Amino acid sequence: MSGADEPVSVYITAANRAVALALARRLVEDRLAACANIVEGVTSVYRWGGKVETAPEAALFVKSRRGLLDALVARVRAEHDYDCPCIAVLPVIGGNPAFFEWIAAETAEAPAAAPEFAAPD
Repeated sequence: MSGADEPVSVYITAANRAVALALARRLVEDRLAACANIVEGVTSVYRWGGKVETAPEAALFVKSRRGLLDALVARVRAEHDYDCPCIAVLPVIGGNPAFFEWIAAETAEAPAAAPEFAAPD
């Protein structure tokens, strides 16, 4: 796969599991991601406002495609409760081709509805 169909992994942090779950569900429902794994119990140490802070967080590992990144990042920024959310795109350099095909299929536009047939008389 190449170009817009290239699989990517997007690392996102959130304040807690509930926020992470809401972001994950929205991304998958909107087909911006095929899947998101949530890891609870992450401890982040960071500098903010001139001070070193430590806080519990949840991490999301989102499976998507390169062509969806602008929309995915915009959605997360719009719905995230942090002023400056961590959204880091990690290239995928190899793996299971069948898994990558699944990502592409699940992030494609919604399939057309099956035609309805009239019941026989």
